[in-house]
Amino acid sequence: MSQIPPWFERKFDFSFPAELYPNICARLRGTPVRLEDVLNGRAHKTLTVKPQQKWSAQEHVGHLLDLEPLWLARVEDYVKGSSVLSVADLQNRKTDAANYNSRQLEEILTQFRAARNRLLERIEEIDAAVFARSIPHPRLKVPMRLVDHLFFVAEHDDHHLAKTWELLNSNGLSD
Repeated sequence: MSQIPPWFERKFDFSFPAELYPNICARLRGTPVRLEDVLNGRAHKTLTVKPQQKWSAQEHVGHLLDLEPLWLARVEDYVKGSSVLSVADLQNRKTDAANYNSRQLEEILTQFRAARNRLLERIEEIDAAVFARSIPHPRLKVPMRLVDHLFFVAEHDDHHLAKTWELLNSNGLSD
């Protein structure tokens, strides 16, 4: 049984100052390295075990890759001043259809690092005032500033890192 609360049950507090965006960007910049640290050296068989037919560790990484275009689209929503943030596929069909377990981990990690770098490069181009711009989140039904969106992404990263860690270090899956 997982100790990690389900993602869709999470509540978020966005009461921190927008000036914390450099700290949040540092978290986002560190995700590829943290993933590599948790996953490298693990046997493919270990990475692709699907307990209770839920995602394997490798599929969690693929899911993070799949969401990078959404995160970038939402950054563009802030830049354009959209009326609502781009909508996510809450069924995660892309991840389920991608067959990440048949791919090489290094390929997924390389693609994730490149996609995350694109996101961070785009964020670096944005005027600091945009980080306080607020747009309603389609699922949470709360206004989110760009800095809140980036915090949300960092929390999502950490959620899947924790799930991956839990998968690899429980149920006899350790190499």
